[in-house]
Amino acid sequence: MALHVRGVVLPDDEVRDLWLVGDRVSTQPVPGAETVVDGGFLLPGLVDAHCHIGIGADGSPVTSLEEAKAMALVDRDTGVLAIRDAGSPFPYAPLDDDPDVPRLARAGRHLAPPKKHLRGIPLEVTAEEVVDAAIAQAKAGNGWIKLVADWLDRQVQDLAPCYDEATTVAVIEAAHAAGVRVAAHTFSEEAVATLVRAGVDSVEHGTGLSEDLLDEMARRGIALVPTMMNIDTFPDIADRAQAKFPGYAAHMRALHERFPRLVRAAVEAGVPVYVGTDAGSTIGHGVVVAEMLTLHERAGMTPTDVLRAGSWGAREWLGFPGLVHGGLADLVAYDTDPRTDLRVLRDPARIILRGRVVR
Repeated sequence: MALHVRGVVLPDDEVRDLWLVGDRVSTQPVPGAETVVDGGFLLPGLVDAHCHIGIGADGSPVTSLEEAKAMALVDRDTGVLAIRDAGSPFPYAPLDDDPDVPRLARAGRHLAPPKKHLRGIPLEVTAEEVVDAAIAQAKAGNGWIKLVADWLDRQVQDLAPCYDEATTVAVIEAAHAAGVRVAAHTFSEEAVATLVRAGVDSVEHGTGLSEDLLDEMARRGIALVPTMMNIDTFPDIADRAQAKFPGYAAHMRALHERFPRLVRAAVEAGVPVYVGTDAGSTIGHGVVVAEMLTLHERAGMTPTDVLRAGSWGAREWLGFPGLVHGGLADLVAYDTDPRTDLRVLRDPARIILRGRVVR
C-alpha cells in the first residue's frame, strides 16, 4: 500500500505532501494512500558515513550475517537510513538487498601493511601487493575501498605513513580506474598531505590536516569525515602510550586539542564535511545524534550545516536521492524543527525506510 506524508520538508523548508509508492517518492497524489505523518518536519533519512557493521564490540570481526544485521538495525532505529561501512573484515553483501537494513555503501577490507593496524581487521599487504589488493577489494565492496594511510610506527615511535607516496598514488589511481572511490584512514600530517595531493575521495578523521590543505580539498571536492567521537578517545590513547611512546602520546594530545578548530575551518573553506561515528569496535552503534551534537557544540557547525552533513548532503554524496519526485522513500519525521535544536533528533516521531514504517 502507498503511504502519504505531510510536513515541512527539509532542506526545502516548504510544507508539502509526499506519497511513498513502494521504494520511491512521488509528488503526485495516490488515491487510497494511508496517511502516516501529518505535520511536523520531514528529513531525508540520517546517514552514518563512517561506521563498521562488520566489526564486533570487542574489536574482532563479526562471524555471521545476523550479527552484522543486528548492528545495522541499532543504527536504523535512531533514524540512520543510510550507512557507509568504511571497511569490513566480514563479507556481508547479502544485506545490500535486505529490506530491513539501511542503504549500504560498502568498502571491502581495510588495506594495511603487515602488523600495522588492528589485529584481524585489515587485509595485510605489502607495498608491492597493495595495488592488486585494491583492485580486488573494489570488487568486494559496492563503490568504495578503504586504505589505512598511517598508523603508529614502533620504530619511529610516532605516527608514520603506511605506504610511500608513489604507492599511495598508485592505489588511488587503480581504484578510480576500477570505478570505485577511496576512503583513507589518516591521523598524521604527512600522510594526509599525500592523500590530498593524490586526489583521494574521502579523508577519514583527518586530524593532521593543515589549513593550507583545506582550499585544495574544497577545489577537488575531497570530503572530510571527522569522526569527532573517535578523536575524543585520543587523550586516553595518549595516556596508555605515555610510558613507551612519549612522543606519540604528545602528538596525539596536540592533534586532539586543535581538531575542533580545524573542522570549523574546513566547513568555512567549503570542504564537504559528513557525519560519521566510527561505530564498531570501541564505539557503539546508534550514536549518530551524539556525533551531530558534537559537531555543533565543539566544532561550531551550524544546525543546518550539521543536518546537511548527516542527512541530505551525505545522501547525495553516497548516491541515495532524497525527498524529491523519484527519490528514495526514506525519511524521518520530527514533531519540532531540528534546525532550532538538534536534540530533537533524539526522538523521531516516525521512521520510514524503503517505503515501510519502521517506527
